[in-house]
Amino acid sequence: MEYSKQSVSKEDIRLVSHALKKNLITTGSSVPLFEKKISKFVNSKYAVAVNSGTSALHIACMALDLKKNDYLWTSCNTFVASANCGIYCGAKVDLIDIDPDDYNLSINFLKKKLQKAKLEKKLPKIIIPVHFAGYSCEMEEIKKLSKFYNFRIIEDASHALGGQYKGYKVGSCKYSDISVFSFHPTKIITTIEGGIACTNNRKIFLRLIKSREHGIERKKITYKKKYFLNYQQISIGYNYRMNDIQATLGISQLSRIKLFYKKRVEIKNIYLKKLKNKLITFPIYKKNVISSYHLFVIRIKPLKNIRTRDLIYKKLKKLNINVNIHYIPLQFHKFYRKFFTKQKFIESERYYSEALSLPIYPDLKKKDVQKVINKIKKILPS
Repeated sequence: MEYSKQSVSKEDIRLVSHALKKNLITTGSSVPLFEKKISKFVNSKYAVAVNSGTSALHIACMALDLKKNDYLWTSCNTFVASANCGIYCGAKVDLIDIDPDDYNLSINFLKKKLQKAKLEKKLPKIIIPVHFAGYSCEMEEIKKLSKFYNFRIIEDASHALGGQYKGYKVGSCKYSDISVFSFHPTKIITTIEGGIACTNNRKIFLRLIKSREHGIERKKITYKKKYFLNYQQISIGYNYRMNDIQATLGISQLSRIKLFYKKRVEIKNIYLKKLKNKLITFPIYKKNVISSYHLFVIRIKPLKNIRTRDLIYKKLKKLNINVNIHYIPLQFHKFYRKFFTKQKFIESERYYSEALSLPIYPDLKKKDVQKVINKIKKILPS
């Protein structure tokens, strides 16, 4: 039993098989169609599909002109890609501690950090709020701060396809410049590997496309009055394209996203109802935010001198219940430690010592959910 797993149907397989028989299996019609369908689903004007969520973050930073010695800030509680995209551009990365209720970046910590950064003239050019586990950050507050402190916003919505914030779909870019999704097999829908960047700004959209495709601009020109060119490279870019096989799978998967969400909610409700223990706490979510429930995370309080979370993690693993821990705080990684020797991120470190991600995915059977619950109850004192 995995903590998360793709749901692939016979129809997915049929459509992918059909796509393989087409003349064009890359740079064909399926990727633009997938982009159009994602845009419609999240209510953004534009979408640019790429080969991973990491690639989407990278070209998003490029589209917002992140450069050497600029500052990019993100949450401590995220996968390394949310910070690495800044390093790729030569920027300096800094972190924001998390809220103890929802495990997203803390607005209070962010405000204090911005005030200090303004005095030190080290304000960020870009902030990347991460919608951890599928639950949106307080985007309206972050947007207000962006206007005062003049920074740009990229939503790392890798977990949050289908989520909503104050009546708007995550990905609509109501409160951001760009929103990024991942289609890794553990995510809400999958294209095997893949990602997408959504925006409402045409200039940003064109920059995203150019960065995805080698920095090439396709435009008929005459060079030196005699050489005809139908494309030319005008800046550095990358081969980050999604292929048509992936896009075909994504289109098929997107047609079932409501069913995927329904099943995730059912599993979440079972955990909330039956997994009650004085040592277990659940995230606290606000009513005006709808999570996609990409992850279901509990916190397990230490018992005397025993790190209870570690005990449960090891015992469940031995039973082939592959729970997980999301995430190792960025400041703990060897690559990033050297940057944060003088800073403390107390909430993220406390969270990390207690957090456990339980299995949640559409094809998970209720009997297996109950098995997880029974095993945890057996290990923990009542």
